[in-house]
Amino acid sequence: MRILHVLDHGLPLQSGYTFRTRAILKAQEQRGWQVAAVTGPRQGAVADAVEAVDGLTFHRTQAALKGGVVGELAGIAAFARRIAAAVDSFRPDVLHAHSPVLDALAALRVARRRGLPLVYEIRAFWEDAAVGNGTGRDGSARYRATRALETWAVRRADAVAVICEGLRGDLIARGIDGDKIVVSPNGVDLTVFGAPVARDPALAAELGLDDAETIGFIGSFYDYEGLDDLIAAMPALVAARPRARLLLVGGGPMEAALRAQAAASPATAAIRFVGRVPHTEVERYYALVDVLAYPRKAMRLTELVTPLKPLEAMAQGKLVAASDVGGHRELIRDGETGTLFAPDDPAAIAGALAGLLADRSGWDRRRAVARAFVEQERNWSSNICRYEPIYQRLTAAATVDGSWQRSPAGI
Repeated sequence: MRILHVLDHGLPLQSGYTFRTRAILKAQEQRGWQVAAVTGPRQGAVADAVEAVDGLTFHRTQAALKGGVVGELAGIAAFARRIAAAVDSFRPDVLHAHSPVLDALAALRVARRRGLPLVYEIRAFWEDAAVGNGTGRDGSARYRATRALETWAVRRADAVAVICEGLRGDLIARGIDGDKIVVSPNGVDLTVFGAPVARDPALAAELGLDDAETIGFIGSFYDYEGLDDLIAAMPALVAARPRARLLLVGGGPMEAALRAQAAASPATAAIRFVGRVPHTEVERYYALVDVLAYPRKAMRLTELVTPLKPLEAMAQGKLVAASDVGGHRELIRDGETGTLFAPDDPAAIAGALAGLLADRSGWDRRRAVARAFVEQERNWSSNICRYEPIYQRLTAAATVDGSWQRSPAGI
């Protein structure tokens, strides 16, 4: 089986998107499949048309991003040409495009001209991600147009994968046949991220966490993550638990505002910003944290989409506390694998965290149950099996149709 993945961006850039992609490609290779990837214009400036990163092959699109509809159309056309060239070189059995929808549009153009089956995988709806990132407005003309385009692409793809039940349910409500959709949930590569490292006393001392009860967040600083609510909860948490400290690792669009909020907080001395760290160093910071907190705000994006970071925390044997939104409820059973608290409510956050820190009697069992959940249900070595029946069905159909002769064609 030869699969060509069509991506918005990939390694060596670091994001939740690239980490999921890496896990998929590595797990597929371990299964004996041959994989390669094509990245789009959003990868940015690239030196080589084809490069190897972490043992994976990436075909790059040499195209400058331009704004507006005309710029987006030009980007799709350039991306489609690069996908076609990668098809000529790699000769895949399946095209597997990953959101956003622009990637699906470019891949569809190639798939139809070459008779290749296309799987379209949605990690979040682009219109909702724009609202969550503060670059779009719910219900605007652009929002409605993007939603319509997403539905159009889904109808034309040969199969659709989504990362959670929330996205699947939304597509079914749009009239998409549920049999066409498979859920391929976020997971953890336990061969890379499954063995917690020992606490580093020197790093703890450097950050002033020697004798602390440490609450942590490790990830991207977007508005929808609700980190402003977590910072707002710190005065009440410190009042209840004087040794409580907040460790924030990462960065993003909200970083400046969050640092300013923390500087003005009565609990400023209890808040630590580390900045971004290489993914290979992340485990050192997980080892310093008692409870990982994920206070996502309540909105369509967070109700529909499951995050990756709580799974990483569970794999590291850490307690997880998160807001009670749909995406978290697919991962966390309150009182069993984690703690859920009301979203958009700093007082609820402070109360939940203080309660966890005050009673450690059930910590070991909860961490063990959460870790077992990741091993059994969110391990990429087993998650990857969900793609196999889709690929087999589509390639069998393509063989019967005889529509693709593995011969280069122009685009």
